[in-house]
Amino acid sequence: MDFVLLLFALVVILAGAGLFTNGIEWFGRKLGLAEGAVGSVLAAVGTALPETMIPIVAILFAGGAASNEVGVGAILGAPFMLATLAMFVTGVAVVASARGRANGDEMVVDPKVLAADMRTFAITYGLAIGAAIVLPADPAWPKIGVAIVLVVIYGWYVKRHFEADPSIDIEDLGPLRFNRLDRGRPEDPDAPPRLRIVTVQVAFALGLIIAGAVVFVDAVEHVSVSLGVSEVLLALVIAPIATELPEKFNSIIWVRQGKDTLAMGNITGAMVFQSAIPVSVALIWAPETWVAGPGSLLAFGSAGIAFLSSAMIFLPMARRGRLRGRGLLIGGLFYLGYLAIVAVGIGLG
Repeated sequence: MDFVLLLFALVVILAGAGLFTNGIEWFGRKLGLAEGAVGSVLAAVGTALPETMIPIVAILFAGGAASNEVGVGAILGAPFMLATLAMFVTGVAVVASARGRANGDEMVVDPKVLAADMRTFAITYGLAIGAAIVLPADPAWPKIGVAIVLVVIYGWYVKRHFEADPSIDIEDLGPLRFNRLDRGRPEDPDAPPRLRIVTVQVAFALGLIIAGAVVFVDAVEHVSVSLGVSEVLLALVIAPIATELPEKFNSIIWVRQGKDTLAMGNITGAMVFQSAIPVSVALIWAPETWVAGPGSLLAFGSAGIAFLSSAMIFLPMARRGRLRGRGLLIGGLFYLGYLAIVAVGIGLG
């Protein structure tokens, strides 16, 4: 039964991702936003909701040291998965479709925009991890100060993307899936959909994505228990894979459509969001848990892997001014390396 639920949840997430990518492009077009803002802000925040809700619920509503540890683990797992597995999956999608692409596996992206995203990620996540290493658990006010800085940086990041010149042409958009449900739509078949029906489709798609992710995580937990998989492995590796599915599916869909800026911005923007907003929740409401110590080295070690994987992928892009799908595949090596570290850690434990 759990395997059936897994399959059902995957179908729901995939359906939601298809509706979301279609709707969020139209949403950005209606608001006159650039592709960077659509991919790195709107899509990134929207599809980051499933994994973001886990630490927020654990820290703010569940309470207790154990719940705080679960929340911190989920916060650390998100940037790690995005920097490794999500990059790898996107790279596989690019390489697999290279023959049908005009530029082969070279991605049509703005390296300056992606480099700016990754610089912001390096700053925010560096501050967050530095706070865990350097700042004491008590008093809490220094960590609250770091949280405020992270929120301000993310606000500046969003503002910069929203001020960019619009770059989404109506000719590049597929028909809005929900447009036929709008009884008040213009009679002209070539008329763009109204903002209200675009908003309805985006909200419905997010509902499908979140519901599918919740069912998937629950089913994964039951399968792991039935197979005798370690709870540590579940918390650090398996559950984050489930909650990162929306980003992976969205990026694959956009790669297949040749919209590489949206595909990569969806990942890099989510990395910036995850390194700033959920981390701020932990710094303010669970400062005693956001500490890199002997008992949390395995979890905080994932941050080091995320930094290394990101550097290996994007530093060559910054030097050469281009990004290839094959360059993203290195994320898979870092992911496997961390799996080995986790396995050794569990064995020693």
